[in-house]
Formats: sequence, structure tokens, C-alpha cells
Amino acid sequence: METLALILAGGRGSRLDILSEKRVKPSVPFAGKFRIIDFALSNCSNSGIYDVAILTQYLPLSLNEHIGAGKPWDMDRRDSHITLLQPHESWYNGTADSIRKNMHILYQSRAKYVLILSGDHIYKMDYRKLIDFHKEHNAELTIACKVVPLEEASRFGIMEADKNSKVERFVEKPKEPKSDLASMGIYVFNREKLIEILESNDDIKDLDFGMHIIPSLIGDGDVYAYKFFDYWKDVGTYDSYLEANLELIETVDKIQLDMYDPNWKIYTRSEEMPAVKIGSKAVIRQALLSNGSIIAGEVYRSVISPGVVVHPTAVVKNSVILNNTVIEANAHIENAIIDKNCVIGENAVIGDFDNIPNKERPDLLKSGITVLGKGIKIPKNFRVGKNVRIFSGVKFDKFEDGKIESGETLVKEKR
Repeated sequence: METLALILAGGRGSRLDILSEKRVKPSVPFAGKFRIIDFALSNCSNSGIYDVAILTQYLPLSLNEHIGAGKPWDMDRRDSHITLLQPHESWYNGTADSIRKNMHILYQSRAKYVLILSGDHIYKMDYRKLIDFHKEHNAELTIACKVVPLEEASRFGIMEADKNSKVERFVEKPKEPKSDLASMGIYVFNREKLIEILESNDDIKDLDFGMHIIPSLIGDGDVYAYKFFDYWKDVGTYDSYLEANLELIETVDKIQLDMYDPNWKIYTRSEEMPAVKIGSKAVIRQALLSNGSIIAGEVYRSVISPGVVVHPTAVVKNSVILNNTVIEANAHIENAIIDKNCVIGENAVIGDFDNIPNKERPDLLKSGITVLGKGIKIPKNFRVGKNVRIFSGVKFDKFEDGKIESGETLVKEKR
């Protein structure tokens, strides 16, 4: 095969905090029945790239179970395969170091090109167009990039390119960016060049593409920028995660990511469950409802994952509810992300009180979102404020007043 795809899927995703407490970021559920990594895998499949290796590290079990032999993405055929690579000598110390520690995959491959992808972005891209651009420009490295607002450019690796798209300068997260051309963390290398540069940098322990590899190639090598103009989002924060989910339920004229395109399907490993059931008194406005869910209450502008049950008179607004969570009668949930297997008791309220930023991590929660970890059971009549973080394993028997004020963080008590 001409192209080998390497998907970097080992990052913890610490800004997703509770959602990545027990799983790696690419394995976080998204858009109801999918996982974040499904987008990179589906892009590979739709682009005809079936030689894929996934580099895992942090809490890989759920990701490994989800991917399996790669059947949902048509990667279990005789002429294709998917490989899971885990650290075997020492922990990965950088994006390029993760590949350097798996050099055998490059040595064994007969591919001419290596496509390096992040496993934690939401987008649809035909990688064939990117690779054709790489060939046409006789590039050694091509970087997929997106024009971003200049005020947001300091969050990204920023490139400056000439009129022929040749990269003249690259700065990782500049304080005062002079360009709005942001790296998407998607690279095409000539395989031999990638091997050469990884071998020549064996003295740098924390070898990183943005900090080391790309700057070293600019000037001495042929590095080009490929502009991508369609939807792309890094869902690395609570705000961006909730926003990206809710963007999928916008009206047709506003939706930016079409999940219903028959010519570019997003594939996933999906549990067999019955069809959605909607009660006689249910009210639903702008929602994604997944297989196996039962809606007898009210759902407004929310994403409902497989197996979720919303009982009569319960209300869910502007929220993402993950698998098999039960919302009991007359409970009220607003601006929340609720992980799998939770129970929200009768008459309970999530998202109550004033909007006070999270006291422990205001950098993570300040816009009013409340996040509950896996398996949380909110008691009957209990009230939870805004910007609250509740980690898995928390018990509520000590809260005699039946409430948690806005901005609080609850963690499981150590025995």
C-alpha cells in the first residue's frame, strides 16, 4: 500500500478532566453513538487507506475494545489491517517520540508516504486530496492547516507560507502570532525522510513534531501547507465538547458537519439495541436520540446517547447525556455533561443556583456547565449548582441540606 496511517491516540486529554478520568480522550463518546476516534478512522476508510496503526498509551482498554480488529471501518480484510501499538520500553515523551519508539512499523512498511493523524479531532477529510497535494509539490513534509481567527491563533502551531504554499516559518503557540494559518496536527511525510529525521534526533528525549521536527525541516527541506476549509474542531475542553455536540442538532442551513452524507459515512462499533421509543406525552425539540433510548419526558437541544431513559415530566436542556443514564420523573437538567450509567433522582435539579466559576479549576468550568462522572447517583430532591465537577465514586449521604452550591468540586473519599 502506498500510504501508512499512524493515529496518535495516547493522550489523556486532561482538560476533559472527568470525561477522561477512566478513558483516553479519543475514546470519549461523541454525537450519541460514536467515539471521537471514529472520525479519523472513518476518514481513513473513506479515503481508501486501510494500513493503519494506532499508538495508544493512557488507559487504552476502552479504546482497544472499541477498535477490535477494525471491522466497522472495513479494516479486517485480507488486504488491510489495523495495528494497536502500546509503549513497550518506556512512556512516550512527545508526539514524535511516540513514533520513534515504534520505528519497527516504519521499517517494515512498504509505504512511500506516512500520514500522521491525531485521534481526538472532529472533522471529515478526504486524505487523498492531501496526499495528491504532497506529491504535486514534491514535498518532504506537508502540514494540513486551517485559517483561524487571529485572536485564537496563539492556541495553535502557526505557519507563515509563501504564495506557492511553501512554509517559511513555524512557531508553536506564539504569544503574538503574525499569521492565522494553524496546524491541524495532520502531517504527510515521505517515509524515508521520516525515518531519517527520527533517527537523527535520538538525543532529544521529548521529541515533538511542533517543537522540534517541523522547525528543523523548514529551510533545509521542502515543507508545504495544505489549506483545509471545512469543519474541524478540537474538542479538548468541556465548552468545545458541549458546543460541538450541540452544533450537530442545528437546522440544515446552519449545520457545519453533515453526519448524514451517504457518500462519507462515519462508522463506529455500535451495540445492538432496539429502536428509540418516544412516549405519548414526550416533548422533543432539536435533539439527537440514539438507539435504545426511551424518551417519556421533555428534551430540548440535547444529545441523548444509547440506552438513556428520560422518565415522564423530566426535562433535559442544552446537555449531553451519555450511555445508559436514567433521568427519573420531574428531574431537571440544564447545561450538563453526564457520563455513563448515572441516575438522576426524582425531582433532582442539575444546573441550579448562580453562575459561579469552578473554585478549584476555573480554567475548566466557568460558563455554567456541570459535569458528572461515571455511575453517579444523584438522590431524590437533590440540587446541584452550575460549574460543578463530580468525579466517579462520590456518595451523597453526608449532604444533609440536599444541595451542592455552584463552583464546587467533589471527589471520591480515600479510605
